[in-house]
Amino acid sequence: MAEYEAVIGLEVHVELATTTKLFCGCPNEFGSEPNTNVCPICLGLPGSLPVLNRRVVEYALRLGEAMHFDVPSESIFHRKNYFYPDMPKDYQVSQYDHPICVEGWMEIDGTRIRIERAHMEEDTGKTQHIGGGGRIHDASHSLVDYNRAGVPLMEIVSHPDIRSAEQARAYVSELRGVLQAIGVSDVKMEEGSMRVDANVSIRPVGTGELGTKVEVKNMNSLRSLGRAIDYEIARQIAAVESGDRIVQETRGWDEAAGVSQGMRSKEGSNDYRYFPEPDLVPVAPSDEMRAEARAAVPELPAAHRTRLVAEWGVADQDARVLVDNPALAAYADQAMAVGAPGKDVANWCTGEILGFLNESGLSPEVLPLAPDGLAELIGLVADGTLSRSLAKDVLDECLREPKRPKQVVAERGLAQVSDEAELAAIVDEVLVANGDAVEEYRVGDEKVRGKKRGFIFGQVMRATDRKANAAMVNQLLDERLS
Repeated sequence: MAEYEAVIGLEVHVELATTTKLFCGCPNEFGSEPNTNVCPICLGLPGSLPVLNRRVVEYALRLGEAMHFDVPSESIFHRKNYFYPDMPKDYQVSQYDHPICVEGWMEIDGTRIRIERAHMEEDTGKTQHIGGGGRIHDASHSLVDYNRAGVPLMEIVSHPDIRSAEQARAYVSELRGVLQAIGVSDVKMEEGSMRVDANVSIRPVGTGELGTKVEVKNMNSLRSLGRAIDYEIARQIAAVESGDRIVQETRGWDEAAGVSQGMRSKEGSNDYRYFPEPDLVPVAPSDEMRAEARAAVPELPAAHRTRLVAEWGVADQDARVLVDNPALAAYADQAMAVGAPGKDVANWCTGEILGFLNESGLSPEVLPLAPDGLAELIGLVADGTLSRSLAKDVLDECLREPKRPKQVVAERGLAQVSDEAELAAIVDEVLVANGDAVEEYRVGDEKVRGKKRGFIFGQVMRATDRKANAAMVNQLLDERLS
């Protein structure tokens, strides 16, 4: 049996976070009542003329800078002709052979993934098939919401450089982070503002010729993307091994069933009869616009992670968690800016604070505990006022009520006991009260000693209501049990 490798290219459609649509002044909003954000232009009514949204061009230039694209002196719009109810003009305004961004790249875990193009286009409306499980073939009727028609998109098309579902997920995750960082999209896959189509083929290992590709659609999460690609690779290998021919087609991913299903034969560019859009002039970004876009690109995720590892001393995984949550990363930056050590900040943010955010559904911007409050908490642990365990209790209260850590410590009398004489007396009392455990510790093997030492330590903490300075308790036990 031959060994096969996957050849994968991704097409990512990203809705841009502009105030208005691509060619008209209708609001670009998610969740509005159906067919309320529409006008003659996005409905394609006779006599209406499009006007290009300047902000879309600015965002495209920003993307070009962030992802190492070449940006030609001119690009043009085309009409992509097809008939379907979600596109009222019977064509989609897109870019074809002269896109605004060409030949960029991103590095994923040391591998450079080439990106063929990124182009501007308008989104379509949304069709809902009623009855029959939501599929067109079984529906009794369909409803169309044109609010999304005309919303500005960037379609980002990679070269077929991806070799596994895991690498595809990493690519989309990194791309999502870049788009968030440069502020052009909210990239919410669950709301459809970032949609991914995967072109998947297989070939025998060691050959350079591309196999017949199948396009897979309808993945609305990174998990779905990975599952769909793995399934499609396995399906194609099984088909080839059984002597079947792979058909070039578009397949829809069914997340609930965990399978892809054929939708239609795959169209080629000739099927769309592209021709230049006569109502729009070429897009020719000025030097000033290019300079503004260059200045607007902030620190990107890869550089941010590298900086956190180098300057804060955090683990790569913790750096990745922070950078993947931009609002949490900003919160951590502010806590460090007032003097808290970066590693401690990262530990609290990626642990207890992230856990609370996931539980509550809040964002870091609205936490009752401000970043300087986290720095205050870290300082209380550093100076011995609180143990790590007590600090967790204090943090929990501060995250649920608008209180400062020092206020909670004072109200609840939580200051850690660090007086050596006081602790020594408590330790001696515990040792006397637990003489049998002390004797077993002294005569036992390593396993018994560890168990008894833990028991005695727990009794000391219990006697001090968990307020004892743990390091000092351990030092006193070392002296007395040796």
